[in-house]
Amino acid sequence: MGVLTSAWLQAERLVLRRALHFTLQPGEWRRGMPAKLTMAKGQTHPKTRYGWKIVYLLTYHLIQFCGHSWISSNIIARILTFGKDSFVDTYYALGAVMCSCQLLSNLEVIHVLTGIERSPFLLRFLQVTERNVILFVVIASQEEMQNKQIVWALFFLWNTLDMIKHPYNMLTNIGSDYHILTWIHHSIWVPLYPLITLAEVIAIYQSLPYFEFYGTNSFVIPGPIRILVHFPYILQFYCLILIGGMYSSCKQFYEERKEYTRKQRFKAE
Repeated sequence: MGVLTSAWLQAERLVLRRALHFTLQPGEWRRGMPAKLTMAKGQTHPKTRYGWKIVYLLTYHLIQFCGHSWISSNIIARILTFGKDSFVDTYYALGAVMCSCQLLSNLEVIHVLTGIERSPFLLRFLQVTERNVILFVVIASQEEMQNKQIVWALFFLWNTLDMIKHPYNMLTNIGSDYHILTWIHHSIWVPLYPLITLAEVIAIYQSLPYFEFYGTNSFVIPGPIRILVHFPYILQFYCLILIGGMYSSCKQFYEERKEYTRKQRFKAE
């Protein structure tokens, strides 16, 4: 929380600088708030779009961090309290908050499209979409899947990744750097992304018998020749997309880590 508080105060200071374009007087910043703001002579209030963009992104990542922190703390508390029994009802206890956070994360695609955040669009689209498919289609649509232990594994892995991602993005948006957090962000994907992909593939294969039995999401294309679209086949093909998405994500993260390592070596010299 100390990192988040520091990030928020720095963001507040940056927004006020851009919004009011004021000059700081000695000793005016105390307890994170200005004691006196003075406009430079002849200056007018400039446009504040960039400043409010920072506020919006900080608010978004802070909300996401709070949501994923709540889920992670409950996962740990439940396993310490109920042991293995907590694996069974993870979705019933935490599913609503997890679904809310995931729905909110769809905004990240819009962020990239509108230029609010810089990221490869296709990569961000695949990352958001694959979790949508697993959470809403594979798990939420099949009640039998909701008491599987793989749901606990997915929730734990997803939230571990997001608890690092969102604080890092908050600091990046205000041009700040916390060395330990940055190093973890550029390293944690190495074990987590293959494990997440493996867990998602397992969840799909565990759901196939239920989609087969109930015929959920299978449909017939009308026409002179009626074509049956069998949804379990689509899910099996989607496993290949997950593997391809993991390769693309890991390749991008590797390039970012290599660039980060190069900068650290340059600083050390």
